[in-house]
Amino acid sequence: MATKKSTDNKFEGFSDEERAAMKEHAQELKKAARRNASKADGEKDVLAKIAEMPEQDRVMGERLHAIITANGPELMPKLWYGQPAYARDGKVVCYFQGAYKFKARYATLGFDEAANLDDGTMWPTSFALTELTDEVEAQIAELIKRAAS
Repeated sequence: MATKKSTDNKFEGFSDEERAAMKEHAQELKKAARRNASKADGEKDVLAKIAEMPEQDRVMGERLHAIITANGPELMPKLWYGQPAYARDGKVVCYFQGAYKFKARYATLGFDEAANLDDGTMWPTSFALTELTDEVEAQIAELIKRAAS
């Protein structure tokens, strides 16, 4: 997460979007503690969050959800910092961040440490998404299979 700095490089704190994401994460943790979250509960939460997104991100989020659940059926959908994520044994494997979240020019498909994508001493952990073509969807499906293994 980026932090705001004034013109004299003095730290001014987190951006409004960053503070909102942290608050959402705290609420997610409280909600999870109150209920014993099941896969169905997580999927309901993720689909509701995707439905709230602006159209371009929503369409991409719906398609990614379908790809991820088909290629990583053992992954449990959940919210993570207010965004759709998919976990194994409680640890996030991958997540989708819509472009709207931090006013970015592209959406992001990211992978966290629990993803089995290690390849030598350096490998990508996130991908910018502007469009989901058949070729991109096939690449994502393969990444999800590897990450979830």
